[in-house]
Amino acid sequence: MTKYLTETVDYLKNKGFENPEVGIILGTGLGQLVNELDIEKEVSYNHIPNFPTATVEFHKGKLIYGTLEGKKVVVMQGRFHVYEGYTLQDVTYPVRVMEKLGIKSLLVSNAAGAINLDFKKGEIMIIDDHINLQGGSPLAFHGVEQFGERFVDMSEPYDQKLVAEVEKITAANNINIHKGVYASVVGPQLETRAEYRYLRTIGADAVGMSTVPEIIVANHLKLKVLALSVLTDECDPDNLKPIDINEIIAMAAKAEPHMITIFKELIKQL
Repeated sequence: MTKYLTETVDYLKNKGFENPEVGIILGTGLGQLVNELDIEKEVSYNHIPNFPTATVEFHKGKLIYGTLEGKKVVVMQGRFHVYEGYTLQDVTYPVRVMEKLGIKSLLVSNAAGAINLDFKKGEIMIIDDHINLQGGSPLAFHGVEQFGERFVDMSEPYDQKLVAEVEKITAANNINIHKGVYASVVGPQLETRAEYRYLRTIGADAVGMSTVPEIIVANHLKLKVLALSVLTDECDPDNLKPIDINEIIAMAAKAEPHMITIFKELIKQL
């Protein structure tokens, strides 16, 4: 992996991706933050050596470099998922690349289903903790100790100072926000009624198919991490209706202005 990382990072540095401070991963329906950037460089994933390629039609597939609120940032417009056939190492490879480029903080967004029925679709949840149900670890490979400690402490995977800052930002901007536990499953099928009941029983407030692998690797690399979920549907096993992916994308779009406000204000503080 060291050889691949060096090739990728050298390519991006030659393209002008110089010393970003913050990495941002944009999830489903949350691509509009790039309109707030002063963009300097952008590269399609399929042009970057050793990079996976986004296969989900509503994930754009570009790495973007520029300035946001006075900070140099590198933005993943579209992410990778295990359900696309990638390994956990593939999914998290961009986090390792961004860290090698220089980032110190990683901000992540995703779309998730609300397990906690006090939470409503269109609202935002700060991920305060998570449950990994993806059946593996992105750190379970030979030679992982060359990149950081093998046994990574996960007692505080999400930076509590950043969480507190987001709570202040949302209060100041009258944004309704929740804090909760995100469960990450493989997908791409949605959950059964029994699975939603199980997730509620084990303490999940929301469920999705991403984020946790990237967070594990970010902790391995000692990056400061914050993650937000847009709640795009309500997962009530007693009143379950078929999922409409277009409605999910519409709900993500509805919450997007609030997400942009939070990310911009937070980056000012970093």
